[in-house]
Amino acid sequence: MYDYLIVGSGLFGAVCAYELTRAGHSVLVIERRGHIGGNVYTESVEGIHVHRYGAHIFHTSDKKIWDYVGRFAEFNNYVNQPVARYRDELYNLPFNMNTFTKLWRDVFTPAEAAARIEEERKKDFVKEPKNLEEQALNLVGRTIYEKLIKGYTQKQWGRECTQLPAFIIRRLPVRFTFDNNYFNDRYQGIPVGGYTKLIAGMLADADVRLGCDFLEGREEYLAMARRVIYTGPVDAYFGYRFDALEYRSVRFETEVLDMPNYQGNAVVNYTAADVPYTRIIEHKHFEFGTQPKTVISREYSAEWKRGDEPYYPVNDEKNAALYEKYRALAEREEKVAFGGRLGQYRYFDMDDTVAAALSLVKRELAH
Repeated sequence: MYDYLIVGSGLFGAVCAYELTRAGHSVLVIERRGHIGGNVYTESVEGIHVHRYGAHIFHTSDKKIWDYVGRFAEFNNYVNQPVARYRDELYNLPFNMNTFTKLWRDVFTPAEAAARIEEERKKDFVKEPKNLEEQALNLVGRTIYEKLIKGYTQKQWGRECTQLPAFIIRRLPVRFTFDNNYFNDRYQGIPVGGYTKLIAGMLADADVRLGCDFLEGREEYLAMARRVIYTGPVDAYFGYRFDALEYRSVRFETEVLDMPNYQGNAVVNYTAADVPYTRIIEHKHFEFGTQPKTVISREYSAEWKRGDEPYYPVNDEKNAALYEKYRALAEREEKVAFGGRLGQYRYFDMDDTVAAALSLVKRELAH
């Protein structure tokens, strides 16, 4: 019998596996897919590390977390500077002086940009915004909303902005500097050799079995270890007792192109509603690739249904209340601890994932 069974080999499960094996525990990691790494898995295509389940950029302001992941891979100096395409116009993100000077040809200084945004905000301002559209207009005005927020958000959520709750965008990043760095964090980069290499380093001393569905062989797997760390969907663990939690899913169209450079940037968002995909990722730019070919992935946001891959929790009041019911059940499980994006029904950045996994292990080792 193992000391620990970890269900899922994504970043959360891999950190747990590393810490527990380092503490002298025997660990078995089982993974439903045919590869390790969960959604951060990268595979080599034409010598390019392709992010099969969407782009992942590691960023943090916590030096301890940055040094921690640096044990398993060297990180390059990639800085996320996405570009937004609205019809035949290109804009820098997040909203900054480069964006404003292209949106308004008579704006050149931070004071002029701030005045223009304030002027637009006042035109549509409502004291108590009832939906996302009203909230966005309150924050940045109509020009930025119509070109860079509305279409993209509707595609991302599969609903009109007037049907989405205002709290989804409590704030929007607006910078009055010529700074295209999307993140404010001190540390940022991509692991040289891809995320799969990083995960493999964390799992080096654990036993790993692929193609194992915990929910299909639950009793057998539960009997294999003294303790279980479960990183799968919490509602599925309990047989959807209170109904299924809602997610947004993502579909990818990936293709190899016989050219060295397709779009000149790793991430280009398509913000017009009539373009069916939300963005195109060109993977080689994450590692400054010089390969003769390139690989791109178009991302399509989709409504989730059982059997699809869940990506983004729908954090509205209905689902928050539903999750609380599952959380109460989870806390009563004596042998099983729940963690990660699916186990805790919340979106984690990668540094938050590492921190949460370390916190869980600390509690386990204190017992």
